[in-house]
Amino acid sequence: MMEGTYYKEWSAVLDREMEFKVYGHGGVPVLALPARGGRFYDWENNGMPDAAARLLHEGRIQLFCADSIDGESLLAGNESPRRRAEMQEKYFVYLTSELAARIAELNAPESKEKPLIWCVGVDTGAYQAVQCRLRRPRTFAGAMGLSGLYDMGRFLGSAEDDLILRSSPLAALHKNGICDKNVLSKAEENSLLLCVGQGGYEGDALADTQALADTLSEVGFPCHLEVWGGDVSHDWYWWGKEFGMFAERLFG
Repeated sequence: MMEGTYYKEWSAVLDREMEFKVYGHGGVPVLALPARGGRFYDWENNGMPDAAARLLHEGRIQLFCADSIDGESLLAGNESPRRRAEMQEKYFVYLTSELAARIAELNAPESKEKPLIWCVGVDTGAYQAVQCRLRRPRTFAGAMGLSGLYDMGRFLGSAEDDLILRSSPLAALHKNGICDKNVLSKAEENSLLLCVGQGGYEGDALADTQALADTLSEVGFPCHLEVWGGDVSHDWYWWGKEFGMFAERLFG
């Protein structure tokens, strides 16, 4: 198992300490997001850094595994949709401002220009990664969404509220002012990679991933979609294979 460096640092946005772990010593910084309700250590516990071991050892990528606050946002069933959306937006700001800035410091401390970050996520973590790319493309160069859930209606309710709309990529893509259309429309297809299987427990992810790919096509944002076979289930074993393959393709 690959060893990483552990960090626990104060977040002014979230008003608490947040944990994350870093693997590798340099290269393209890649922000990794866990599955719903997950923690930063889930990536290590399920062998995801090992899936890209060569790239990490050779300094081609550096992996930053973030924590989640899903229990207070997407999964906070006792809270109102507005409150859940407020916490999700705070988490988004944490990822795209505080943690992104910290990633830049750790990845290239002597550089005058901040490095462009890639992001990758699984399950609802794929949603978080895609949100980072769509709403902050000047900070995040690309994203990989593996078995993603992108219809936030199941967690946040309808998109009638403006804040909920911003947290719902399937709706926000059609709304002016939320996504940077000038940057995204000129992007390469491989700057947004979506992958999903057709096996066990992939039903919702398959429907959401296809819907997101269709919506991206409608608004003119390129993406690369791969739908894997009926043996590919909604679990870490397959996410490791997908991440390893896509990382080699992009950074190898």
